[in-house]
Amino acid sequence: MTEKLLFTGKTHIAGGHNGYARSSDGTLDIKLPQPHPAAENLFGAAWSACYIGAIELAASQRKITLPAGPEVDAEITLHADNGSFFLRAHLNVSLAGLDRDVAEELIHAAHGICPYSKATHGNIDVETRLV
Repeated sequence: MTEKLLFTGKTHIAGGHNGYARSSDGTLDIKLPQPHPAAENLFGAAWSACYIGAIELAASQRKITLPAGPEVDAEITLHADNGSFFLRAHLNVSLAGLDRDVAEELIHAAHGICPYSKATHGNIDVETRLV
């Protein structure tokens, strides 16, 4: 297998009252006066964007035409237990116009494609629902 670099995301983050996050390509430029919930929101947005791409790839591999663009509502929750912090995730996926069984197949397959899903597998509780 030959590894091929597809993309490198570069960001600069500054903390504190005037905190911010900026990407080197200019696609991200937001204020971050508080680390939370910004971190969970950013993680949810990044994971959802990746996951949508994975759904589209899974559909393409199966020669399934998506009648509408996939949509994901992500909820990333931060928890504490005896001084230890951990995340949980709920991904509510909409694949309008698809047969429910086909849609379920795609959302399951997407977790095997999406690098964020792979990175979190076994590390955080993830609930994925077709809505």
